[in-house]
Formats: sequence, structure tokens, C-alpha cells
Amino acid sequence: MNQNTNLTRRQFLQSTAALTAAAAVVPRHVLGGAKHVPPSEKIRVGYIGCGTQGLRNLMPALEHRELQIVAVCDPNRRSADYPQWGPDELNGKVRKFLKDESWAKGEKGGLCGREVGLEVVNRYYAASGTGYKARAYSDFREMLSQEKDLDAVYIMTPEHLHGTIAVQSMRKGKHVIGHKPMANVLYEARLARDTARETGAATHLFCAANQQSTPTLCEWIWSGAIGPVRQVHNWSSRPFWPQGMTSLPKETPPVPDGLEWDLWLGPTPHRPYHPAYTHAVFRGWYEFGTGALGDMGHYSFHQIFEVMKLGAPSTVEALRSQFWSITDYQWHRENNHVAFPQAATIKWEFPARENMPPLELYWYDGGLRPPTLLELEADGQKMPDEGMLFVGDSGKILADFTAGNPRLIPASKMRDFKAPEKTLPRPDDELDQWIRACKGGRESDASYEKAYPFAETILLGTVAVRCEKKLRWDSAKMEFTNAPEANKYLRREYRSGWEL
Repeated sequence: MNQNTNLTRRQFLQSTAALTAAAAVVPRHVLGGAKHVPPSEKIRVGYIGCGTQGLRNLMPALEHRELQIVAVCDPNRRSADYPQWGPDELNGKVRKFLKDESWAKGEKGGLCGREVGLEVVNRYYAASGTGYKARAYSDFREMLSQEKDLDAVYIMTPEHLHGTIAVQSMRKGKHVIGHKPMANVLYEARLARDTARETGAATHLFCAANQQSTPTLCEWIWSGAIGPVRQVHNWSSRPFWPQGMTSLPKETPPVPDGLEWDLWLGPTPHRPYHPAYTHAVFRGWYEFGTGALGDMGHYSFHQIFEVMKLGAPSTVEALRSQFWSITDYQWHRENNHVAFPQAATIKWEFPARENMPPLELYWYDGGLRPPTLLELEADGQKMPDEGMLFVGDSGKILADFTAGNPRLIPASKMRDFKAPEKTLPRPDDELDQWIRACKGGRESDASYEKAYPFAETILLGTVAVRCEKKLRWDSAKMEFTNAPEANKYLRREYRSGWEL
């Protein structure tokens, strides 16, 4: 050992004799499993998913001094047909990041794919003088096998792959961070949580866990600012992508050059390629997404669950699911439908907990929202397009969608309100929370363990829109007690070789 002080981690891991001799003195992460990364070392990350949102998150990850992107992975090689949130929005951000005015000039869509992600990574490291060069893979399983020094994975794929990648990565001893949801079926979300427990992996689910107003709301509501809270309402203007489809696409266009369709499908049953499934539009399909609730609800439910100290709900029901027409609605109810509705209202009931009474939680999307509040009308204001509302016995608190800008309504109550003293810590940046956990510090505020209760609640909501009655939920048994026919939606049918 003393004669080989320049050994790399890969060489060290391959040397059984050295490992045996040094077991008592080497960093824990060298010994295998999901171990802490020493404070002096960068976290070596495999970045999985180089689409629209993937490239957006890749750039700040590259800039973080604690991270080293050693590999990128995506089943699509390269194409310029990805959606952007505005004219040239994504391409413009990459152009600015790389300081290259020629980047993707003239492209009609976002330029994405593994070759694009690799170029962004390697050009950034070249400009920063590190000289480091990453590698590219089409299959995350190959990346996990080949990249022996990998500490962690960063998951930015379509939603149907989140659970599969997270579980397989943790089983390989990797820490995990990724975009919401944990998975798009409940079985995989619970398996991801349990695997994190078993392996000790540091995990984080991006879900606005850095919202500074969350502890403020906790302090207000816990001190009795509006009395016992019995209802919470949360509404979003999403979806911005197609939903309400009642059948699968009939056309079978050729698979685009460079896209490995089988890898894109991952664990889901095979179906012919169609662009209606890929990129940002996957969210509307039951097989691949979680609809507007799963896309946006994680950003707001994290706040609601922390403020209201919520666990598993006892019931869930879809009060309204809006499709294209009454005829299509009947077809939807009578057949094994394929896509989330255009709009929905969902209600969960939670039992009493600690010193809080039973609670009703309402979700609205697709332009649906609660009735206009009299308190807002008295102030001459309209109901916001998106928002969060806490209804207590002695007042109401209205906030932005993710709990920002909380205020008592009407305005006169806010003017007279004396806020309690700030006693709770304010959260750190989400990426910093995860890095801290990877290096042996405090668990992330949105670890899989902490995020699971609202992840479970959201995935129960995605089942409720497929059923006509109130569903009674037994979380311990992971089953609906009054609707066994709904239990089939809690997990997927796996293709051979992809079972978890």
C-alpha cells in the first residue's frame, strides 16, 4: 500500500490484496455499497437523461464544485426536435453557458441527446481547464457496469424510467438524485424508498424543497394564525401537453435515426414508436407519465405535507375528470383508458394527527379551481390561475402555487397580523442538500424517505382518475380495501428482463 500512493480508485478496487490490507484505513466509499464520499473528493456522477429538462439541470450541476460529471446517458443520440419553453429558450441557455453564439443556430427545436450532453460536459471542462473528458452511453445499465468509479446517478429521464434506474443504481451502491416523480407507479416508488433504506444511499427528489416560505407557513399555522386547518386547496393551470386521448396512435412511423426505441421504452410493454410518446409529451400517457398532478403536485405537496404534518391518506377520489366529450368520457370509464384527462379535481382525506384535526386535500388542474373566494372579492381581486389555500376555523391563508408569498385574506387581516418569531431553519439549495448527504451530513429534506408520503398520495391520485368511486386506502398493506379492481394500477406489467 505504501509503495502505491498514486493508485486510482478503479485500480484500488480491482486489487483484492490491497483492499484487504487497507480495509481499516481507506475511505468508506472505496469498500463498496452506497458509502459516503470524503469531503475532499468530488462526487462522481453519471448523468442519465439529456433531453430538455436534462440539459437545463446539467448546466448548474457542471458548475457545482463538488460534482464531477463522468458520464452521460440517453437512448437518443442527437436531434433538434425537443420542446422549448419559449422561442429558442433552451438553445439560447446552452449558447450562453458555452459562450458560443453559433450553438444550435437555426434549429427549430431544442438540440438534445447524449452526444449533445457529452459535448456540453466536455466543452465546459475544457474551458475550465480541468482537461477532464466524460463518456457517453445509450444504456444506463452499461454505464453502471462500465463506470467503476461512479459514486452517484442523476436521473432526468421520462417518468416511467425513474423507479427502474433509481432502484438498479442503489443496488449497485450509488447515491441517487433526480427529477420528480420517484416513479410513475406506486410499487416502484415504495421499492425505491425501501431500497434507499437498505443500501444507505443518499437520495433527493427535486420538488421545491428549497422553498423559503415553507417554514414561515409552519410557524404561522402551528401558532394558530387561522385556527385548526381542515381543508387545503391546490390548483395548477397545467397540463400544457396533450391529455384526454382515448386511444393509442394508429400510425407507425419509422424510428428516428439515432433513437434506441427499446431502451426508451425500458420496463414498459413494447409498442410501436410514435412521436406522441416521446420528449415532453410522455406525461399525458398512463404508461409513461403521471399527468399534471405528478408533474406539478410534487412541487406543492412537499410544502403542504410539511406544514400539515401529513402521512398516508385514508381515502382518495376523483370528483371530476374532464375528457373531450361526454361520449369519450363514457368510453373512458368503460374501457382500459390510456391517458390522463384534460382536467381533474381530486380529493384526499387524512386522519387526525398530533394536535391537528382530520384534513381534506383538494387538487385541481386543467383550468379547474376552487370557487372564487369572498375574501378576494372584498379586496377587488380575482382568483389566481394557480395557487394554494389553507382553510382554518378562524381564517384563510392564500399563497402562490408552491406556497410562496403567503398572506392572510382579506388584506385587512394581513395588515393586523402579528407574525410569530422565526424559530425554524430555512432550507438550503436542493442540490446542496443532496451533496451534504452524500458526504455523510444530514439527510436531504426531500430524501426518498421524507418524500415518500406525498409521492404515495400523488400516485394514489393518478389511480383515482381511472376509477368511479371513493377508494379506501390501507398503506401498510399497499392496497385499496374496497376496490380490488383498482389495485392493478399500483404496478406495471414488466417486459422480460426488466423486472424489479
